[in-house]
Amino acid sequence: MSFWEKLGLGLKKTSNSITSGISDIFTKKKLDSATLEELEELLITADFGVTTSAEIMQKFATQKQDKEITDEEIRRLLATEIEQRLKPCEQPFAIDSAHKPFVILMVGVNGAGKTTTIGKLAAKLQQQGKKVSFIAGDTFRAAAVEQLKVWAERLKIRVFSGPDGCDSAGLCYDGLNAAIKNGDNVVFIDTAGRLQNKSGLMDELKKIVRVIQKIIPDAPHKVLLTLDATTGQNAVSQVQIFREIVGVNGLIVTKLDGSSKGGILVAIAAESKLPIYYIGVGEKIEDLDSFCAHDFACQLLNLKE
Repeated sequence: MSFWEKLGLGLKKTSNSITSGISDIFTKKKLDSATLEELEELLITADFGVTTSAEIMQKFATQKQDKEITDEEIRRLLATEIEQRLKPCEQPFAIDSAHKPFVILMVGVNGAGKTTTIGKLAAKLQQQGKKVSFIAGDTFRAAAVEQLKVWAERLKIRVFSGPDGCDSAGLCYDGLNAAIKNGDNVVFIDTAGRLQNKSGLMDELKKIVRVIQKIIPDAPHKVLLTLDATTGQNAVSQVQIFREIVGVNGLIVTKLDGSSKGGILVAIAAESKLPIYYIGVGEKIEDLDSFCAHDFACQLLNLKE
């Protein structure tokens, strides 16, 4: 099955909700103020965000108000609007080989799929011939360390870890030195995601950055935030919090296959303007793929192309 097909299946909950909602609304065949209002509510329910939903409806009102229109025309207009809003976030993920090792700091709340995402990304980079290693920086969660070790064993990747509860910044310092000594091209640093203790998490992540910069002054070269699509609008606030803590410069959105809130990517794009490098629609390595605004918009509105 291609990623296009998997994306279609993954977005099925959101797509069914939006497309059946549009079909129900457009029984009158005219885009009047009442149908515009219902359509706006439908988009808000799918987590497009209040501002974006209002902007799209304002545009529709200007162009199409009181004109006859079919539900497919509406879906195509919506897909175009969504693609335009998401297109600036569609950027290829690239490793700058001038940096050796290229340090990737992975952040995100516990349960967002961060550790699994590290494994999937590492597999992709291995296929490009990169020598990859892991640093298990989430030292207070034994399960996270074990999960990273499982991925490392599966991919035959070296993982640097310490005893439970050890100082994560100190571990990252030693792990980065080991990666340099080993000649690694890319190092992933897994981190904690305990948002309920925001100030503690902030201190810990900032300390990790300070410590690794003692070895490589311009590291980390990428700070990637993993977001769980099923959390809806919470994902928007997570972007704001982690940007404030550690200067996130790229996003990976997981679990789209379990969400009826696929519109959240549109809300995130409107709020953050950050690159969305990858999206995930399943557990397998190949279920994480580069984000394509056109494909996403088409599948969200159940359009074949």
